[in-house]
Amino acid sequence: MRILLAIVILVSIAIRAPAEAVPLHKLDRATQAERIASDLKMVVIYRAGLSNATAFTALQTNLFPATPVLPSREDKEVLWQTWKSYLDYLLALDTLDSFYSDWWRLSGEHKEKAFAISYAAFLAKYRYGVEFVALAEKNPFLDTVLNEPVPELGLPAGTYAKLKFRFLNVATATDFGARAALFKTMGDAATRDLQPIIYDDADSILHAGRGTGELLTAKNALNILKHTGSDAWFPVQQGVSEWMGHTKVYRRGEFLITPAQIEATHKKLLPGDVLLIRREWFMSNVGLPGFWPHAALYIGTPEERRQYFAAPEMTAWVRAQGIASGDFEELLKSRYATNYLRSLEPHEQGHATRVIEAMSAGVSFTAIEHCIDADSMVALRPKLSLTDKAIAILRAMHYAGRPYDFNFDFATDSELVCTELVFKSYEPAHDTHGLHLPLTVMLGRQLLPANLIAKQFDEQCGTSDVQFEFLSFLDGHESEGKAVDASVEEFRKSWQRPKWHVLTQ
Repeated sequence: MRILLAIVILVSIAIRAPAEAVPLHKLDRATQAERIASDLKMVVIYRAGLSNATAFTALQTNLFPATPVLPSREDKEVLWQTWKSYLDYLLALDTLDSFYSDWWRLSGEHKEKAFAISYAAFLAKYRYGVEFVALAEKNPFLDTVLNEPVPELGLPAGTYAKLKFRFLNVATATDFGARAALFKTMGDAATRDLQPIIYDDADSILHAGRGTGELLTAKNALNILKHTGSDAWFPVQQGVSEWMGHTKVYRRGEFLITPAQIEATHKKLLPGDVLLIRREWFMSNVGLPGFWPHAALYIGTPEERRQYFAAPEMTAWVRAQGIASGDFEELLKSRYATNYLRSLEPHEQGHATRVIEAMSAGVSFTAIEHCIDADSMVALRPKLSLTDKAIAILRAMHYAGRPYDFNFDFATDSELVCTELVFKSYEPAHDTHGLHLPLTVMLGRQLLPANLIAKQFDEQCGTSDVQFEFLSFLDGHESEGKAVDASVEEFRKSWQRPKWHVLTQ
């Protein structure tokens, strides 16, 4: 009855999962609380992503002229980017909806919060699914465009047709009525965080004329959900349904790159190096196109920086910045005293801070042992002068402590995403050559997906334009349960991998 838009097409692909994901009701009470607290926030973020994609589509008036015409190539590019983003957020909400489908097995406040997460995810999918279809149907040519393959997401043709079937049928309306009835039995205190979006989405659905099953009783609703929910909502093979879930549920605290590989990689790094990182099974991959979702900047320790920047050109440059001693560390301390002191604080397990990266918690100083505790990683060295790298580290120090930008908006510096930190740290200016990194437009905003850094390296490799030196590539093989040293040739091809590469290994 229900077809999961993104994954159901892939479930025929055989994969070997290293372990089964732990269902919600089998987690201990403390882990349940941790997961629920996190996902109460994530469902709001993913709903916003779906809403933004739908709203952006509505603003593309050239796609909906009075007399429908075949979209131009430029129009198609915009539409494909929006469609990919839309499917990505839909998939994330599907994952939450599925994971919390056994909410009724829990007790107390956990039960009610778990239901609220599932219900909010369902409503967002239903509301914006109907709204997106209503928009797309204004131009019959879009049916063809949206049913074309989306290789980056690993989707074949026909996804839009499945979207229409999924949301424009009586079964979805019946589920809506069942959940609406059950929601009225839940406590206000437990569901308060999600009530604004739940009420807004439910009202929108009712206004659109959907939800004819809203008169079901709570008893009938529970029967519907218990007997059809887990299979009908998310018909995928075991082990895949939580594939985008947090590592605390799937492969908790375990990544394919080993401590020995981290240590070997660390020995190759110098201040200013750029790292691309991939962690499978992470919700943070949502909204970030391509195989490589994350980037970070290696800054080293004060001792490592003093050794690396011990050159006459650096001493002269630092003195020109007003530091008589010519010591770069003194310049960092004088410009950003608070952030500099924060960078000296030891990280988890006493590891020294050597990396700065923008994560969901904000722009943070982390240890290399944390940063590349991942499944795949590549290290690249900018082919720049010492002063260019010092300027990049100085700029990065300026951004420390700023929140993560879930809107992926490069136009503002008040919040940053991971690649934005790298981009703005190495941005060319009058005093630095910097890196000329490519931007792309998604949902009307210019941004830099980490995957484009890999693509640019591939395109520039072997030419005088290449901006990075290749250092190391640890390529995660999910089916083998390990990461292997891979060549520059393999890295050059990595950006072409499907976003959910793990399912094709």
